[in-house]
Amino acid sequence: MPAISRTVRIGSSHGLHARPAKLFAQAAKDAGIPITIAKDSGGPVNAASILGVIALGVEQGDYVTLTADGDGADATLDALAELLTTDHDAA
Repeated sequence: MPAISRTVRIGSSHGLHARPAKLFAQAAKDAGIPITIAKDSGGPVNAASILGVIALGVEQGDYVTLTADGDGADATLDALAELLTTDHDAA
């Protein structure tokens, strides 16, 4: 089965800084399948790496592409996309 990709728009008002990056990376790690995240035309990084995710410098409104390969990739990308489109900085 080929890898599946989704492009989503970042919802957190401060982008993927420490807290939302940690939530996202932990969810990617817990999925148990290889997942990458890439910003614009940049190279993909391991989505389970908090430092890799933060290093992308993703801001609110930026688009990122998630790619997953393995059993449950569709459902995993749905869950991760929901995490990314939610504003974790809202009070």
